[in-house]
Amino acid sequence: MSQLGPEKSYRVLLVEDDHADAMLIEEALFDQGTARTITRAEDGVAALEHLRAVRPLPDLIILDLNMPRMNGRELLAVLKGDDLFRAIPVVVLTTSGAPNDVSGAYRGHANAYVTKPVNLDDFTHAVQSIDTFYLETAAVLPQI
Repeated sequence: MSQLGPEKSYRVLLVEDDHADAMLIEEALFDQGTARTITRAEDGVAALEHLRAVRPLPDLIILDLNMPRMNGRELLAVLKGDDLFRAIPVVVLTTSGAPNDVSGAYRGHANAYVTKPVNLDDFTHAVQSIDTFYLETAAVLPQI
């Protein structure tokens, strides 16, 4: 299992329909030296198609809530309900700071919640917090 952290690089799936936001996130992850690869999906449907087709699975999913076809809430429910994907940490990154969205994401087992516009320090801290807690204690993902 790969691990996140400033000295480690990892595979990320970025599920984001806003091109400008996606570029900012990608730049931040690469500038920090923590991303080995970043694959982008425009919505939940494309993300699921990617996850079902690729091995190894990503180490981290960064997920917007408001997208066409399948939104982030729906995708989060599918991911956390699937034995193959449930152990992949998910950072919700969205414009909504509404209490219902925040609590709903955590009830859906998101590992972190960061609001846009992105404060890069908050975002980096959220990713590093997942590394120091979740990935250190998570089960190894099956690689089929």
